[in-house]
Amino acid sequence: MVQEKNDGINKDMVLPPIQQKRPALSWELKIKKKLTVPTCLGKFRPFVGQCCHQCTPDSLRKKLGQNSPLGFNNLLSVNETHTRYRGWLVRRVCCMLFVSGCKAYASPVSNRLERVCQSNRVKEALTAQHKAPEGGDCRGQINSLSPFLPLINTCIIPGLLRFVGWVMLKMGASMFDSIQVNLNHLPALHTASQEGSLLVYVYIRQSIMDCVLIPLVLFCRSLRVPYTICPFQIYSHSLRSILQRVGVVLLPTSALTEKDAEMDSLYLPVMTSVGLSFVLQWLWSLLWRRPGGSVRIHIAQPFSLKEMCESGRCRVDEWLPLQDLLLPVILHNRAESVFGQRRVSWLLPSSHYASELKELATERDLSIAITLHLIFSVTSCMAVMCTSLVSSLLLYRHRKGVSTSLVCHDVAWLTDEVLFRNRDVGFGGSLVEVVHYSLSQLAPHLIMAAAPSRKDPFIIPRPSLAATLHLTLQAQIVTHAFISEAVGACAVSAMLCEVANSGIGSRVRTSDVNGEEVTSDMEFDVVLCQSELTEKALQLCHLLPPGFMTPCQSSQSFALDAIDCLVRCGILIMEEIPRDVPICDFWKREETLTWTTSDDPYQSDSDREDEEQRSYKISQPSQCPEMLFFLCSMLAGHLRALCWTTTGLDHLHTPLPEAEFVAQIHSHLCDTAHKKKRHYESCSEEAAYTAVRTLIDLGVLSEECQKEGVFLGVTPLFQLSENRQKLHRFISQYLYN
Repeated sequence: MVQEKNDGINKDMVLPPIQQKRPALSWELKIKKKLTVPTCLGKFRPFVGQCCHQCTPDSLRKKLGQNSPLGFNNLLSVNETHTRYRGWLVRRVCCMLFVSGCKAYASPVSNRLERVCQSNRVKEALTAQHKAPEGGDCRGQINSLSPFLPLINTCIIPGLLRFVGWVMLKMGASMFDSIQVNLNHLPALHTASQEGSLLVYVYIRQSIMDCVLIPLVLFCRSLRVPYTICPFQIYSHSLRSILQRVGVVLLPTSALTEKDAEMDSLYLPVMTSVGLSFVLQWLWSLLWRRPGGSVRIHIAQPFSLKEMCESGRCRVDEWLPLQDLLLPVILHNRAESVFGQRRVSWLLPSSHYASELKELATERDLSIAITLHLIFSVTSCMAVMCTSLVSSLLLYRHRKGVSTSLVCHDVAWLTDEVLFRNRDVGFGGSLVEVVHYSLSQLAPHLIMAAAPSRKDPFIIPRPSLAATLHLTLQAQIVTHAFISEAVGACAVSAMLCEVANSGIGSRVRTSDVNGEEVTSDMEFDVVLCQSELTEKALQLCHLLPPGFMTPCQSSQSFALDAIDCLVRCGILIMEEIPRDVPICDFWKREETLTWTTSDDPYQSDSDREDEEQRSYKISQPSQCPEMLFFLCSMLAGHLRALCWTTTGLDHLHTPLPEAEFVAQIHSHLCDTAHKKKRHYESCSEEAAYTAVRTLIDLGVLSEECQKEGVFLGVTPLFQLSENRQKLHRFISQYLYN
């Protein structure tokens, strides 16, 4: 990642060594003549990761007190100014003095074992396993819980914590160039910690180093170091002893992974009755990066779970199954969708709720709503990296290759677009340095060609599975930033598909999943109705994976905003309709004016316009298709995986165990991509799993619980090839090659 130079605001940011001593490149000189290097690239830092304004407005108001541009801090840049002392000796031991000055909170074991034994959930679990001692003998319970004693006896010793923190800073300096922390994120966290409430941290796992980096950041900022769950097994007795005394919760010796530990019915009751202040889970594996270079820690703003649960503002009871929302449109060609939120029931493991009662369904739905909010919060607070920008450009705009100078031009344009959408960027410096660093990081996944007669190198993504999946993972954060425009663009593409099929000449593609083009007239002269566009966008919203949309925002509001975003970015222009009376002349209108409240959370700019239907035209036909198809390509990987999974049902002999079913679908996706020698982004394991879960929610696949586990099979409704073809046509209408 490229970091800031000394600009007075982000004074600790420096460029990695790879960029500072290198010979001038021929294409660099060419770029400097053609393009003006942005002087403020990366200095603007939006206030990202805010809590939900609909579900937790009180938390939002409380945490917005400190909003000054505090910049960044490099944890590894420790000098004498971070201590109370000065002098040549202090400069040599400044790291030790800094660590000794950090506030460390003790967390003794005290009577934790007795409190665990008194937990009702632990007693119920012991009874279910026939391990409950007769007469409720406490010593008998302790004997039953003996495998979990190392977990229960985890504590935090301040002196040992400081020593480990000093060791981690020294090791971090040898592994990373810098560990950057956004200081704008910390005041709200300090405020929340001072209120005395129990803090729960949830993070998106990017590497195993997260287990070290997150507690280290909190310790260096004098925040309470939380308990950390180690997700893998450690066999060294001395290392286990040290980790247990600095707040690391280790897995039982009988379990190899955390998933194995969760299979024990006693594990979760014991964990929830310890009162851990840190929940280490990977809710959504977006990126994976090896240690090296610079690291940035992004912290979303904290919010009150109590406010969210007790206020009643999060209306999960209004969420509907996906098949109720889309099946009438898919099978019966209904003109309008059913309004409502999609219920995503598979985010929580079903094994934990196998015997749940009806009265617990509301609690489960609320847990899923909290999970969706957490997923959206952590993804929205992540900064867009320079490698992500280059990856998205190579995948979605220049799949067949591009010159380096054009990449620089597009990176500057895309950076401005990202900042315009109030998303943070994780790089700074000159444009040439940013692009040079990105290409050096992505070099194993690119083909760079430079002929003697061509001073500007040509870059092509490697046409391989590993390269495409790596670029796709890097580009996902850009898709999150442009999700509204991407949904709107796919809706426009679907309507243009209908225009092409109706025989009107335009340069649009057919509805075939392969994306063949129909080339006739180059000019678009098609009027698109607002209601139809909104319907297309609304239907597509229901197919999106969790994490893209704000959970508390209605799908209809999101669809309206998606169309408005296309107007703001210049793809669509409003069609002027001749009127006898100007639309702005309210006094001459016969209708009664309608007023709406300004604090309606679902209110969109489109709702405040005239109630009469609006229509749009595509602006600048000669340049617009490139931008339109760039946005459409961002969702093509997910949609294509759904299409391929639908066709793959013909080759499966169901019912099958869930794991085997997903594995066969994944194999089918890979075989299809290899056969076509393209579209490898649609054949990842995550794409296969998400596609299968979406088809379950749609009612295409059914789940059957047996003694051997959960089996998946095709429902009778979709055993008919006609219905599978309707589903395939419905999904493929949004696809652009």
